[in-house]
Order: sequence, then structure tokens, then C-alpha cells
Amino acid sequence: MSTVRHVVVGGGVAAASTVATLRSGGFDGELVLVSDDDTVPYERPPLSKDFLEPGSPPTPTLIREPQWYADHQVQTLLGVKAQRLDPRARRLKLSTGESLSYDGLVLATGVRARPAPGDASDRILTLRSLADAKLLRSRLASAEHVAVLGGGFIGCEVAATAVGLGKRATIVERADVLMNKALGHSIGAIFTDIHRAKGVELHLNSVVLGVHDTGSSAVVRTNHGSIEADLVVVGAGSLPNVELAAEAGIVTDNGIVTDQFCRTNVPNVYAAGDVASSYHPFYNQHLRVEHHDTATRHGAAAARNLLGHDEPFLEAHWFWSDQYEHNLQRTGRAEGSDEVVIRGSLDDLKFSAFALRDGRIRSVISLNQPRDVIAVRRLLFVDHDVTADKLRDQAMPLNRLRSRMPASATAEERTS
Repeated sequence: MSTVRHVVVGGGVAAASTVATLRSGGFDGELVLVSDDDTVPYERPPLSKDFLEPGSPPTPTLIREPQWYADHQVQTLLGVKAQRLDPRARRLKLSTGESLSYDGLVLATGVRARPAPGDASDRILTLRSLADAKLLRSRLASAEHVAVLGGGFIGCEVAATAVGLGKRATIVERADVLMNKALGHSIGAIFTDIHRAKGVELHLNSVVLGVHDTGSSAVVRTNHGSIEADLVVVGAGSLPNVELAAEAGIVTDNGIVTDQFCRTNVPNVYAAGDVASSYHPFYNQHLRVEHHDTATRHGAAAARNLLGHDEPFLEAHWFWSDQYEHNLQRTGRAEGSDEVVIRGSLDDLKFSAFALRDGRIRSVISLNQPRDVIAVRRLLFVDHDVTADKLRDQAMPLNRLRSRMPASATAEERTS
């Protein structure tokens, strides 16, 4: 084993992916994972769904068992917070009082939930970590009415889970449809109808003015009146955990800013996952994406670049959500001026909505048609030429839309 030491700060999928890729890529030096969580990295998507159900196992789904880290000589410092970074000395001060030197550092510090407005109370909860989910699961079991603040993914998933458990659920949302930011207005309206049909009470166009614990219930005060519930779950977005980086002089701007190789402006310091605002060559802009798949691939990319491969991160962003019996997926990025083309049936809730511009697919949102997303992920960054009529024709396999490129074409030509 070499004397080189790499340190990864974080407890999510990006951190787990980083250490795994470093080892599989041949790094044989010291490898340390620092996480303020008390357990090894675990899957977070189930925390707002299956994990909340009383009959499900009370333990998280681990990305890798603890023995894997031992077998691969990854030192795990759990329940330990990285408090201060000194890039000049290449040292990391820990909450234990120890100081850890490094040759390469990957910051995968993730995000935290926006704090709940109003009183600090176990009737007013946020959801991000395993500890949050355990408390919510416990409180949800005895609640009859749950109010959810925010109609984004976490809010909608929690409401769907609550309804599935026989609870009364209310969503308070500032916009006039649910998931407007992620899906746009027209598709968001379809999901709004789905939740309404399942019995979720919707307070749209509503601004939360405060939340108060009365001692026997929680009261949400909005610009349209008050809502009394047994439990309030705040799903009002997240904040990137940039403080460690910012205090060390690393550039931050809605996340830790990196180039396409996951490198920050400080030598030997990389960032990956939800916290990273990385330059994406295809979109020619910095993007910070909070999706499980992206975090996994981003961590692997950071590791490969730390190993000296100089590979730009060129992945298409992809996410999914399960609500009730429906599966929602999206890949790519759209703009408001893109033509929207529907393939499938809106009435049957089985369709894909493509964003089309200049003969190229820019993104797709699929409801209960996951194969369309798989096909589009392969098309997004390669040459293809498509019309709206071809997309609407369900007899036309999407994989036939890819243009034939000469064998001599370069990677740049294929992504231009």
C-alpha cells in the first residue's frame, strides 16, 4: 500500500461511489470516509416512501455493508463532523479534535432540509436524514391528519405515503400546481389531479405565514386561513452544505463550484453529488443537481479524475419518483420555448412528454412509460434528427432516431 491518503467527506451515495471507484480504479493508499451520520452510507430515496410504513424494516438500505469497507481497507469515521479545512496545509480538522492530512480530498457534503418555520417541535418535522425519517415514522404512526408544506417531490411522496397508510393528508403549495418546478405547469397539473383524486386536500397558491405547536396539535397559518393537523412535514426544498468549503476559500455559488472534472478552484480538492455546482460542457453552464443517479455517477467521476484520468462529467441527469401506483421519470433539460410533444395517452396516465427543439430531443418526462426514458438517455448527447410526428408515433422505436455517424467521428463531433 502506498503512503498517499485520500479523504472523502460525506455520507451519501456520492461519497460511497467515490470510495468504491477509487478502490476499483486501483488506488491502494489510505482511504478515509468522514461522515457525521452514525451509519455507513445508505439509500435516501426510500426514506420518504417505504421506510415510513410501520411494517417495513426499521433499518435503512445500506449502499454497502460495513464489512465491505473493512474488506477494502476504507477507514470510516462515523458520527464525526469535518469542522475546518486548511487547503495550504492539506489538513482537515475533525469534531473529535483530531487533524487529518490528505493528498486528495473529495467534498460530498450533500444538502440539508430548509428549516421548518415557526416553533421547534416534534409535531413540525423536516425530512432529509435517517434520523429525520425515524422520527417522522414514529410520529406518523399515531397521526390522523398530516399537513405537508411544499408540493415538490418529498412533499408529494410523503403525502402519498400518508394516504396509503389511511391518513388524512393536506398539501400546502405556493404554486397553482404540484411539482411545477420539476415538471412544468402542464405535467404538474396532471400530478395535481392524481393527488386530488387520491383524496389529498390541496391548498394551492398558498403562502405559509407560520407554524405553531399548540401543545395538542400543529397549526399552519397561510394567506388563505389556518390548517390544524396532528403533524406537519416541511418539504420546502434544501440548502447545499457549502460552509466547510466556503470558509476554506473554495468558490461557492449555490453549491461548491467545480469544472467539468469535478475540480474546485483549490488544488487537490474535488466536489461531487448534491452539493456540487459543476460545469456541464453540453449545456455550457454550471448545474447543481439533487438526484440519486447523478450523485452516484458524479462521485465515480470525481474518483476517476482524482486518479488522473481527466474525464469530463457528461452524464444526462435522470430522476424518478414513485407515488401511489405511478412511476414518474425524467431525463434532460428543457426550456420554456421548447415544443412539447405527447406520446401515449394523457387520459390513461401512460405517456411521455418530449421537449423538442431544432430537431433534437431536449428532455422527456414519462409517466408509466419508463422505456422511453431509457431510450432518450442514449439520444440526448448524440446526433439525431426527429420530428414531432415521429415522436407521437408509438410504432416508431425511439432507438431508431439516432443518426448514423461515420466511424471516424470524434467524441466532440458526436456531442456537438
